[in-house]
This record gives sequence, C-alpha cells and structure tokens, in this order.
Amino acid sequence: MFSVTVSDSVMIAHSLKGDVFGPAQRLHGATYVVEVQLRRDGLDGDNIVADIGRARALLAEALAPLAYRNLDELPDFSGVVTTTEFLAQEIFRRYRNGVLAGRLGGDTASALGEIEVTLRETPNAWASYRGPVRRQ
Repeated sequence: MFSVTVSDSVMIAHSLKGDVFGPAQRLHGATYVVEVQLRRDGLDGDNIVADIGRARALLAEALAPLAYRNLDELPDFSGVVTTTEFLAQEIFRRYRNGVLAGRLGGDTASALGEIEVTLRETPNAWASYRGPVRRQ
C-alpha cells in the first residue's frame, strides 16, 4: 500500500471536564501538529497517491473552523469533551467529507482506501484516528 502525508498546525483553547483530566479541566491552549496520511493500493496514472497541494489545501480548510477558537464555545462541541483523540476523529470526518466531495480531484476519492489523522500535542504525546474513505 502506498501513502502520502501532509501536515499543518492549529491552535485551539478548551477545557476537559472530568476528574481524570486534573489541571486540564481548566481552560488551556494547545497547539497541535496535524498530520493526514492518505493510503491507497496503487499509484494513479501520474504515479502519485494524491495531489499534495490539494491535500494540504483540504487540510487547511478542515482546520480553519477550529483555529484560534475556544472549542468549549462552539455549538458543534456543546457538551463534548474535546480530547485529542476526539479531535483526531473530528478532523478525520471533516477531511473525509472533503475527499468525498471531490476536493482532491480526479478519481482520488474512489481510489483511496484509508485516511489516518494524527494530532501531536508534543513531541512525546499524540493521538490518531484511522478509517476507510468509504463508509463500510
């Protein structure tokens, strides 16, 4: 299987409700390095997995509604504990929707098998979510 990865970063603020989160229950900021890995069995006619420029642009679009925002104030996340794991899945969902809408061009959406989204909180801690492009 072939893969290509693009990355960007996003700054957010949030609080994590629940004793398990200790001091992170208070409002705090996080700067995530976000990586999106696209996987497919074979290369296309141009010998690529996907157009890297389009893949990067789609990632920027998926992150834009979250950037410099307090996630606790966003209606989409009302009552949700916005952990790194949860955000990896949410960014996956937003990115996959863009792929399925044809944002990567050509037959990329039909050829891609999986997308994996990784959020790196620090060089020592990160979380990922991986899933199929097409719902099973």
